[in-house]
Amino acid sequence: MKKSLPNPVLTTLISLAVLLLVWQCIVWIGDYPPYLFPGPLAVWNAFVFMVQDGRLLRHAAITISEAIPGLMIGCALAIPLGYLLAKSRLAERVLSPYLVASQAIPVIAIAPLLTLWIDSTYWSRVLVAVLVVFFPILVNMIAGMRGVSAELYDLMHSLKATTLQTFRRLEFPAALPVLLAGLRVGATLAVIGTLVGEFVQPRSQGLGFLLVTARYQFKTAEVFVVLITLGVIALTLYGAVLLLERRLLRWQRVV
Repeated sequence: MKKSLPNPVLTTLISLAVLLLVWQCIVWIGDYPPYLFPGPLAVWNAFVFMVQDGRLLRHAAITISEAIPGLMIGCALAIPLGYLLAKSRLAERVLSPYLVASQAIPVIAIAPLLTLWIDSTYWSRVLVAVLVVFFPILVNMIAGMRGVSAELYDLMHSLKATTLQTFRRLEFPAALPVLLAGLRVGATLAVIGTLVGEFVQPRSQGLGFLLVTARYQFKTAEVFVVLITLGVIALTLYGAVLLLERRLLRWQRVV
């Protein structure tokens, strides 16, 4: 008899309760001052205060408005380029060394240059997110395209399918599971890229600015609030991609 899985909501609530309990025990045992390591209650009070004065929601909205376009633009650039590299050996030989070498350069080192080259603070932050998101989606697109079997290509050729028809009916659906896996990774990296952009290009807006301000003022509870908020945003984007994956990959489900 197949065992039923536990309720995911109940499991999440239990694990969260255990985490908070362990967190509070560490604070009690270590007897840490609030400015060094605040407890869950202190963080909750800081969260309520930051929501009431409007800071948290305002700065979170700025970060979200930068992360989502960064993810979308990175995806829009990576998919066609990944298709080109998967289909053309010449393009792969010419472009791949530069793409791989670019990943050896930390984004935190490139971000200051972007602030010099781009006048718009908003778009310089978005571009940092694009750079972080781009490569994982590109690699997964290439892997998905190259995972299509030669027999399926022979079948499309026997049906006299055009290049566009082959892409729409075979290549893209076959690459979609791997591509969406890369998009899930990109959804979390978009938040990281945006935060890096906000560190480098502060303009008194965004969770990155709020994090730096709280750190310099030794408001550690507010630092925790910002970090948790960033985690919630990343989880929300990840969950949105999961919902998209379930919708697009319904044909994979076995009835």
